[in-house]
Amino acid sequence: MTAQAPFLGKDLLGLEPLSADQIKLVLDTAEPFKEVSERAIKKVPTLRGKTIVNLFYEASTRTRIAFEFAEKRLSADTVNIAAAGSSIEKGENLVDTARNLEAMRIDMVVIRHPSSGAAQFLAERIPSNVINAGDGWHEHPTQGLLDLLSIRDKFGFIEGLKVCIVGDILHSRVARSNIWGLLKLGAEVAVCGPRSLLPRGIEELCVKVFARPEEAIEWADALNILRLQIERMKSGYIPSLGEYRRVFGITEERLERAPKDLLILHPGPMNRGVEIDSRVADGPHSVILKQVTNGIAVRMAVLYLLAGGQPDRADAAKGDGESVGGRA
Repeated sequence: MTAQAPFLGKDLLGLEPLSADQIKLVLDTAEPFKEVSERAIKKVPTLRGKTIVNLFYEASTRTRIAFEFAEKRLSADTVNIAAAGSSIEKGENLVDTARNLEAMRIDMVVIRHPSSGAAQFLAERIPSNVINAGDGWHEHPTQGLLDLLSIRDKFGFIEGLKVCIVGDILHSRVARSNIWGLLKLGAEVAVCGPRSLLPRGIEELCVKVFARPEEAIEWADALNILRLQIERMKSGYIPSLGEYRRVFGITEERLERAPKDLLILHPGPMNRGVEIDSRVADGPHSVILKQVTNGIAVRMAVLYLLAGGQPDRADAAKGDGESVGGRA
């Protein structure tokens, strides 16, 4: 069964429990894994013999595919399970699903679930490593990590930077992971959005709150723009999509008034023409596609570390054929 990973612990459930050193460790470990995706043959034997289950109770494209790419590039055996078309759809609960998977002698579970706390609930009940791929409104730690890596790639550092998260903060697990990660690494963090889409007491997290995007643009070094999660809204949060774009949309015209060039991030999927204009998303200061690329390297690093990989051997592991637990 899965060995304990002393660097991150058994599981990755969020960034809130991690120290700054642990977060830096993941980012540093991701660096050598970037090169694997640039090779003609995008595969190393690092996790050969490990079995990883991707258990997705919610629809996902980027996260699920990025995890699957990361697992396959590390030579792990992967199994993808979606709620639709499985025993989950017939009413099987999370624990029974997990116990059945454990009986098949798996090593890791990557879980996305609509309920906050589901990843921790699972991690407390099975010995396999558990990675949270997004749980309810709680956290999305690997997205937070890849956003941090993308910011660090651009500036070379994070401490002292001013980063504003713009949009639907209330429903966003990405926002929470970004806030925890950025604050732990010494950045100044702000949020900007309609009051109806800001969590009550958000100021208690030591973040600034801007009522208008013009204020955020004046202050920030980087903007992380979130989509409106219409599927999580019932009614009354915003008057209309058009009104949201008029007041809070990040447009080229708004950015032209900025005192400096701003780094533009978006975790996707984007509502083009609502929270972000195409000219901004595709512009010279956007790292949105770089975030997607970094997402594979970050997830490779997390898988490697949770499997017991040595951080100081990550470069060798991707280069000389060393696998976790011995030589390939």
